[in-house]
Amino acid sequence: MIVTLTANPSLDRTVALPGPLQRGEVQRAISVRQESGGKGVNVSRALAASGLETVAVLPGADSDPVLAGLRDGGVPFAALAIGEPLRTNVALTEPGGVTTKINEPGPKLNAQQQEALIGLLLERSRGASWVVLAGSLPPGVPADFYATVTRRLRTINDGGDCPRIAVDSSGAPLAAAISGDASGTPDLLKPNAEELAELAAAAGFVAAYTAEELEADPAAAAAAAVAVVRSGVGAVLATLGSKGAVLVTADGAWLATHPPVTAVSTVGAGDSSLAGYLLAASRGAAPADCLRQAVAHGAAAASLPGSTVPAVHQTTPDAVTITALPKD
Repeated sequence: MIVTLTANPSLDRTVALPGPLQRGEVQRAISVRQESGGKGVNVSRALAASGLETVAVLPGADSDPVLAGLRDGGVPFAALAIGEPLRTNVALTEPGGVTTKINEPGPKLNAQQQEALIGLLLERSRGASWVVLAGSLPPGVPADFYATVTRRLRTINDGGDCPRIAVDSSGAPLAAAISGDASGTPDLLKPNAEELAELAAAAGFVAAYTAEELEADPAAAAAAAVAVVRSGVGAVLATLGSKGAVLVTADGAWLATHPPVTAVSTVGAGDSSLAGYLLAASRGAAPADCLRQAVAHGAAAASLPGSTVPAVHQTTPDAVTITALPKD
């Protein structure tokens, strides 16, 4: 079983435009989609679509539209009532997949609610193979929240089987995941190119790269990921948009690419990539094959409307090319 924690879930509305976004003008949408969202929620949705056992842990009232969407979609969840509605995020998609996102901050979680949410996660994570800590943090939650949760998971499982822990976030929460001691460091990080550049700098990587440079140069992306792994992280799965993804572990580095797809919406593509990786890992696949499924899932997600997540039968892992990269 794979358990996800989304501290700041959302109702994701995707508005498809017939042409490029025109600032200051009136435009008519050609379609509107609405799905329960947030990074961890999206991972659970993708896993459930492929028949893998999962539970999404999140705050929210039972009647909240986000929880109603999970219920309607058959995605198991465990929710902490907080007395406030969850946020709504809006994505504007243009032909060709260009996406503009407007994300609300979300309801504030006080210290008592944070502790209750952690307790709910610890309870539902018993026997899990992976725990995914994903997404932005809502107001009131400290940047080291995911590192704290990681330590708590490992403390209660001391001497037993602790689930492996994956973190997919950005900014200060992501940096905090590698800035503390080993007990708070995850087994897997899933940054995009921009986040990888920030992580490598935080890990003391001497070369300074922009996100665009990392996307254009897989060897540079691998070198940046190596710096992060050497800081104590178990593995780095770095998604590079249409350029594929790089995986670096203590044992090797690989690049995976997929033939071009017609992009409809990139919302949730990175989350689907993480779900694909975990799906393969849960079936005992080798690291390179976990990367293969990650890229296949991400490509499939980009070809679907809104934040729709693909099931494994909608992906094409055989189309993915894997290339070993130098690690040193």
